[in-house]
Amino acid sequence: MRPDGGDSEPDDYGLPRIDVVVPDDARELERDMAAYHREERRRRRHARVRRFVHPVTRFGVAIPIIAGALLVALLSGVLMTAFGPRPVPRPTGAQLAPRPSASPGKIGGLLPDEQVVQADGSTSTPLRDLRPGVIGIVPPAYECENVVADLAGETRQYKLNFWLVADPRPAGDRKATSLKELRACVGTAHDGTPLILEDRAGVLAAAYAPAPGTRGPTGTGLTAVFVQPDGIVTEIVHAPQPGPELTGRVESLGTG
Repeated sequence: MRPDGGDSEPDDYGLPRIDVVVPDDARELERDMAAYHREERRRRRHARVRRFVHPVTRFGVAIPIIAGALLVALLSGVLMTAFGPRPVPRPTGAQLAPRPSASPGKIGGLLPDEQVVQADGSTSTPLRDLRPGVIGIVPPAYECENVVADLAGETRQYKLNFWLVADPRPAGDRKATSLKELRACVGTAHDGTPLILEDRAGVLAAAYAPAPGTRGPTGTGLTAVFVQPDGIVTEIVHAPQPGPELTGRVESLGTG
């Protein structure tokens, strides 16, 4: 269609006259039809893309950015947990006490001359290398207490070690605390990181912890063994409680 020359007059409805040209052969419209179909396909593609991204972009670009940042933070945390540095015992330059006042396994004596295993099962460690610091012996079916986090923070403050080890001895229907449960307990200590050990023979528990099945807080609570830099066990505290008294005991190791 094309309008007539400029001298044409409008029709009865006020519209300009239009010269309509109808091609003799419909094939002459193929180019126009191809262009029309291309435009329709483009319009449908754009509509599909808008339907796909609309739930994400209806609140603007902030949501995708925030979601991406959270994903990066999550992946970073997982990678740091899996491949990050693991806590290691703080070494001591002190020599073992040459003449302890008591036999091994007693207050005033050295730790037993035996081995324990790192939590991953890869390394054996002599018990007498667990110094200076606090060894926490966990009874069967132990329910993690606040004292674990408290001891972790106190030992870290005074640059001491803090180890956790489960008593493997059976206690009636109570099963020994598993490594998984120990790790969950360690996760509650935000001011320090206890080191987990395996004492498969129960040497530490036999020497320092209450007998299996002991009733009351003594039998269900943590046993804390305080070890000086020279390897001497200064105190054994059953079911310790957070507070100034416990802090004083830890401080005495760090300043002794």
